[in-house]
Amino acid sequence: MAEQNTNEQFDNDEISLKELVLKIKEWYQFLLTQWKLIVLAGIIGGLIGFTYAYFQKPTYKATLTFAMEEEKSGGGGLSGALGLASSLGIDLGSSVGGAFAGSNLIELMKSRKLVEKTLLSPITVNGKTQSLADYYLEFNEMKKGWDQKPLLKGLSFPIDADRKTFTLQQDSILKGLSAGMAKNNLTIAQKDKKISIINIDVSSNNEKFAKAFCETLAFETSEYYVEIKSKKARLNVEILQKQTDSIRAELNSAITGVASAADNVFNLNMAMNVKRSPGARRQVDVQANTAMLTSLVTNLEMSKMALRKETPLIQIIDRPIFPLEKEKVGKLKSLVLGGFLAGFLTVLYLVFSSLYKKLIA
Repeated sequence: MAEQNTNEQFDNDEISLKELVLKIKEWYQFLLTQWKLIVLAGIIGGLIGFTYAYFQKPTYKATLTFAMEEEKSGGGGLSGALGLASSLGIDLGSSVGGAFAGSNLIELMKSRKLVEKTLLSPITVNGKTQSLADYYLEFNEMKKGWDQKPLLKGLSFPIDADRKTFTLQQDSILKGLSAGMAKNNLTIAQKDKKISIINIDVSSNNEKFAKAFCETLAFETSEYYVEIKSKKARLNVEILQKQTDSIRAELNSAITGVASAADNVFNLNMAMNVKRSPGARRQVDVQANTAMLTSLVTNLEMSKMALRKETPLIQIIDRPIFPLEKEKVGKLKSLVLGGFLAGFLTVLYLVFSSLYKKLIA
């Protein structure tokens, strides 16, 4: 009984295999009858692919590499522990950086604030200076038809303009431009979590725009980064500078007062000591102001040293240079790919069309 079941299983498998081979042969013969249509579709697809590659504008990529270096204060023990952990293969992250470390800095560079600030920066092309936003709209021919729209007629983005004064239309367009740049044209990556070297890649169909936007974004990020990181130390220096200038002015006034008082008592009768009291008071002011000024100058210089330590150093390693790297789909590749895709889709259409006719028959 078991032997009979085994033989039946083999027979069923053989029949199924034969049916499969016959079905494949049937489809093959059917497609052979449609070879002219398949070849024609392949030729049309190839021509479409070739035409696309021929008229497609090349994409230029500007790449800038920089490193963030800052003074690490009071981190001796922690830095040593991190170094030991790293040597053992344990990644505990960076000891410094805070909101501007690693991926946070990358997200900051993609933020609307910095991208918009970059778009409002100047670029000079053929002797004409305008904002990067206006230049982008110009070479992409996005302003066509704006003159027929009252709200958009004459709309532009002045260099370093105050965002608070923008109209609703300016705000909407600039917001759209910055979002599009951050999503489609801007790539920022850190080479390694243990290395503070960051690459900025900007792609565009305009070579000058790609280079200018890349370099300006790095500059704006550097300015903002330095401003935030050294804000407290810089405010301290400004306060001490104002106090020092004020005491110096008081000291100069006191010195002038001493000289004036001395002139007033010149050849005065020695018995009239009351007349000498203003000069004595001014002399005390000179001594007090001199002591305060000495202390303030010392503190000011120490604060300036602290500010220099707090100010991170932005090191540009590689800048984009002309000619930029050009990316464009090859004509031969587009021809072959377009022809293959069109032929494959035609085969699928013929197969499913034939199956559908058999089902409804």
